[in-house]
Amino acid sequence: MTENQFRYCGLNVALKALSGKWKPAILYHLFHNRDIRSNELWRVIPKVSKKVLLEQLRQLEEDGLILREEKHSFPPEVYYRLSDKGRALGTALARLEAWANEYAPAQVDDILAQERHRLQPEYRK
Repeated sequence: MTENQFRYCGLNVALKALSGKWKPAILYHLFHNRDIRSNELWRVIPKVSKKVLLEQLRQLEEDGLILREEKHSFPPEVYYRLSDKGRALGTALARLEAWANEYAPAQVDDILAQERHRLQPEYRK
């Protein structure tokens, strides 16, 4: 396969659409919520700046994986939800998760332990 053929092969196009530090987390939350406001996403995804979150949301929208809906209210509200194209990724993402659980259980356990530690309340004197 030449470099040009690889650039346009289906696997590379799919991985490019999903690549981005926060895109998996964004998609995870959109799969578990019918629609969600950008501020809610920002609150549930730790350590992401609003600027980067909005960039990744725009990229997912440009790739047709999510839909952006603006509600004309005061203050204005913007909601995101999965498109049909994005919802079609569900099976593939579930298989990737199953693969990670089977072939990379130590990394999965480390991530879960970090998340549990992060969520524990801090007690201060």
